[in-house]
Amino acid sequence: EVQLQASGGGSVQAGESLRLSCTVSGVAFDDYAIAWFHEFPGNDLKGISCITSNGDNTYSASSVKGRFTLSRDSTKNTVYLQMNLLKFEDTGTYFCALKQGSSCLGSRRPDFTFWGQGTQVTVSS
Repeated sequence: EVQLQASGGGSVQAGESLRLSCTVSGVAFDDYAIAWFHEFPGNDLKGISCITSNGDNTYSASSVKGRFTLSRDSTKNTVYLQMNLLKFEDTGTYFCALKQGSSCLGSRRPDFTFWGQGTQVTVSS
C-alpha cells in the first residue's frame, strides 16, 4: 500500500517559518518526482513546488520562489518543504503528491497519482 504521511503544519505569525515533511512508503522513492500543492480556503488546489526524482532540480511557483525550498532525503524516503517568511496567503492545506518518472516539467495535477492526507498551515498577519 502506498502511503504519504505529511506533517509539520501549524499556526505561526507572518514572517515566521515552518518545515513540512512528507514521508513515503510502499513505492520506490527514487522513481518518483514529488510535488507540494496548496489549497487556500475557498480556492482551487495549486501546485507550488516540485522536485525531480534524483533531487537535482526543483521548480517553484512565483508566489513562493525565494521563500520556500524543497529538498528530498532518499535515506529517509522523505521530502521537506522549508517555508520561510510566511504570509497570510500561505494559509491553507498542503498536500504532497507523487508522479512516476523523473521530471517535473510539464506536470499537471492529474499526473500525480498518489497523494498525502494534507497538513494545515495557518499564518496570522
